[in-house]
Amino acid sequence: MEPTRLFDFIHYQKANYPQEKAIGQKENGKWKYYSTDEVIAKANKVSRGLIKLGLKPGDKVAVAVYKNRAEWVIMDIGICQAGLINVPVYPTISPSDYEYIFNDASVKYAFVGENDLYEKVNAAKKNLPMLQDIYTLDKQDGRPYWEDIFSDEGQEEVEKRMADSKEEELATLIYTSGTTGNPKGVMLAHKNIASNVKSVREIMPIGKGQTAMSFLPLCHIFERSASYAYIYLGINIVFTGTDNLGGDSGDLRAVKPHFFTTVPRLLEKVYEKIYNKGLTLTGAKKSLFFWALDLTKDYTYDKKYSGFSKIKQSIANKLIFSKWREALGGNIVGILTGAAPCPAKMAQVFSAAGIPIREGYGLTETSPGLAINTYKNGGAKLGTVGPCLSGVQLIIDSSDGNYNPGEGEILAKGDNIMMGYYNQPEKTAEVFKEIDGQRWFCTGDIGKFLSGPGGKQFLKITDRKKELLKTSGGKYVAPAPIESTLKENFLIEQVMVIGDKQKYVSALIIPAEEALLSWCKDNNVDANSVEEAISDQNVVNRFQEIINECNPSFSHIEQIKKFKLLHANWEPVKADGSDGELTPTLKLKRRVIREKHAKDINGIYTA
Repeated sequence: MEPTRLFDFIHYQKANYPQEKAIGQKENGKWKYYSTDEVIAKANKVSRGLIKLGLKPGDKVAVAVYKNRAEWVIMDIGICQAGLINVPVYPTISPSDYEYIFNDASVKYAFVGENDLYEKVNAAKKNLPMLQDIYTLDKQDGRPYWEDIFSDEGQEEVEKRMADSKEEELATLIYTSGTTGNPKGVMLAHKNIASNVKSVREIMPIGKGQTAMSFLPLCHIFERSASYAYIYLGINIVFTGTDNLGGDSGDLRAVKPHFFTTVPRLLEKVYEKIYNKGLTLTGAKKSLFFWALDLTKDYTYDKKYSGFSKIKQSIANKLIFSKWREALGGNIVGILTGAAPCPAKMAQVFSAAGIPIREGYGLTETSPGLAINTYKNGGAKLGTVGPCLSGVQLIIDSSDGNYNPGEGEILAKGDNIMMGYYNQPEKTAEVFKEIDGQRWFCTGDIGKFLSGPGGKQFLKITDRKKELLKTSGGKYVAPAPIESTLKENFLIEQVMVIGDKQKYVSALIIPAEEALLSWCKDNNVDANSVEEAISDQNVVNRFQEIINECNPSFSHIEQIKKFKLLHANWEPVKADGSDGELTPTLKLKRRVIREKHAKDINGIYTA
């Protein structure tokens, strides 16, 4: 039988292609793997233990970890089998956020990972009347350990709850990391996620027995749905953290995965390292490196090389691109990026080098996939997020707003659309719209369809509805495409376009430190830090040149008139634990950035 509930996927794997290394991770410096049978056995122990604690169907259990781990997946399956609701929580949020989420969801038990997570949740516990206890996933002196709940009795009740579980019932409550206000609890049923997982079956570039690496947070629906897709297809999952990936002794080289999901910012960082390494080369090696890089500029998906172009590509592949692939383990057949807009240049450069990058699009509210560029010939188009997923319908609504021809808000319909926002019926009503008797989910994203290979329609995201700027002249400007274009330059780490209610558009720019200092050295600019460098007029002039190169790609009203270089560091959470300028999925918190850099912005428009 096809899976319809989340816990069905591991049992489907057992019935169809049981794996000896279903999931794995590094423990005490050594790689440890769990077979399909071992995952099921442990999940059953969790289910029995949670029931023994007195939890009833529909009760909430929270899970928070810093780094992806096998225990997270085992807990998720165990929670669902017992008819309970998993409330995954980002580890970097503040105790006050834990307090809000746990109270709103009425969380009864929490299971937490390493470092300060126990302290964070425990600090909020005095204001959490429903929270009965906190368990750790690592043994810690004097604290309850997750295996303490394991039970060998009561499997009959587990089986009964599994049999009684319906695909339409709530499976998880995910609190979005919104850029303003308290997070909203997105209610996703088993059917929502399961339908999305099954829709990617035909487009995954790998299958049973091959390996996927997992390092994006499992508390985010993107990676969580991906993990169930891996289980469904018999793909082995190896868990790690983003700080353990690169280098000669990194996990990528050790595991040699065939596939992984990522976010654009991580791809950009990999590209920056590659580019900066090229800058350190000398003589013929440096010339060869940048010659090979130049070959990627005219690459398009499915491009076929012939004649002299084929010879040049073969040389670049053997001498340069092969080393890039080796740094990623040497076996990569596909990488899927999502959660934020991916600069087309990233997908272009890596794909040209034999590292196929595809971009997908979705939201927490859509479980998450709505559109994905695929790996088969004719299945992808640069600059888009791909065609609709199977089982998903998308339309462009131009009735509300000042959009360009063919553009409008993206509306979605399908089995993957959320049940609603927990305890917030008014907020739920705001994001649904009825058209011709059909109920559509309003994504809040602006987009349009482009024709692509085989006459397929490919979705292009042009901006967030709420992020559109409106100049004092009444013209709307979409900041995301401008930011994406600027970030394609290796000297730019982060950028935010500003200009709401102003006469013209400007930008706050954070230079890429390593690349900028290297440029300074090559151009006889005396600077030992970003702060010193951005005060030099030669550096300012170089960034003006970058702006001048990008501006012609946009209309007159969209072009950057002024900019401010910053020596700031935008991140999800600051060193002191306070909220940062980015969401956990690395999107810009525009309001926060505007407030923190109010003086800089004021200086741009009063100079």
